[in-house]
Amino acid sequence: MADAQKTTLKAWPRQSKGGGKKACSVEGCKRPYRAKSYCFFHFKKWRQGELPHSRYRTCSKPDCRVKALKGGLCEKHYNETYKKAAAA
Repeated sequence: MADAQKTTLKAWPRQSKGGGKKACSVEGCKRPYRAKSYCFFHFKKWRQGELPHSRYRTCSKPDCRVKALKGGLCEKHYNETYKKAAAA
């Protein structure tokens, strides 16, 4: 029975969108396009946040990749910017 499952899994090929004519948008990658202009490998990295293009809007401060909440800033930078101005 385990052999039958293996053959059905091997029969299911990973399908690429665009008929395999479009390539991944990452420089130097020649794998076929899968989703969001990435191949399956880079799409997985994109989902995990390892590529510069993140899944959500990030903080506008340099080198901060935390999710933006208000005014294009993360909670920490928003509080630093606007709470000091209110206290002064």
